[in-house]
Amino acid sequence: MIMRRHTHNHHHPPADPVVTTTGKGARAVLWSFTALLATAACQATVVFFTGSVALLADTIHNLGDAATAIPLWIAFRLARKGANDRFTYGYGRVEDLAGVIVVGVILASAVAAGAESVRRFVNPAPVRHLWAVAAASVVGFLGNEAVAIYRVRVGKEIGSAALVADGSHAHADALTSLAVLLGAAGVWLGVPLADPAVGLLITAMILRIVWETGKEIFLRLLDGSDPAAVGEIRETAASVTGVVEVSDVRVRWAGHRMYAEVNLAVDGERSVSEGHAIATEVRHRMLHHLRYLSDATIHVDPAHASGVARHGVPSHDHDGLPGHSH
Repeated sequence: MIMRRHTHNHHHPPADPVVTTTGKGARAVLWSFTALLATAACQATVVFFTGSVALLADTIHNLGDAATAIPLWIAFRLARKGANDRFTYGYGRVEDLAGVIVVGVILASAVAAGAESVRRFVNPAPVRHLWAVAAASVVGFLGNEAVAIYRVRVGKEIGSAALVADGSHAHADALTSLAVLLGAAGVWLGVPLADPAVGLLITAMILRIVWETGKEIFLRLLDGSDPAAVGEIRETAASVTGVVEVSDVRVRWAGHRMYAEVNLAVDGERSVSEGHAIATEVRHRMLHHLRYLSDATIHVDPAHASGVARHGVPSHDHDGLPGHSH
């Protein structure tokens, strides 16, 4: 017996959770884009008048961060279209693809910042108006920290790995912006190479961000999941009266929405209607307990023939074909 969608008498918010969460994500991305673009524009102006390569590296990075908002916004807009006969799980995976683009843009900003820092080591140039460089560093810190707090909060609220990764990245960027102060202080103390040295330090910090954020994004692309979520699903399903065994659980993400497949066993003497009622209650509890869960497929077996291994068709032959199984 397989049970998917089934209405019940408990009250739920009428809004589609996918539409609601993607709308929040889209707004977070647009506000972040505006804030980071303004921050980068302010820093770029200071770079033009001061020639600070450390500040240039931070500016390139902030411009890259602003650019990452574009694929994320497109992904959230597409996710609102919902499922159809071609994309039966909807367009959530576009969000994961956007996450890959985000990681790529961050990596490109690291390469650009590193190349310019190395060039300045080879061909040193004076840094002017150190007070302006210091002020721009503080502006970069405040802009990135505000974006980081907002993105991470919304990302966790809607379960978006891409948005949380981008927010964590912005938080690290806030610290890299403060590193520009080190370069300005070094130049002020009479060490001109401190400026490109800080540029290389920022590059190294960006590369670390690429590694950390990339791991989470590619885990989602490979249908990886948190083992704790699988355990929570097993525990929730097993808590329903009438469930004898939870034999198999599969979980996958499509963007920031989770989908689950659960095989469970009930007493073989129960009627089909009773088995269906148990499956309905299991799905109901899962949807309440796991806020990122969009849907669940529940397969019910009699206890004496439960488990995936029991579902295979034994070896047989027909229509003149060699013996085979399914």
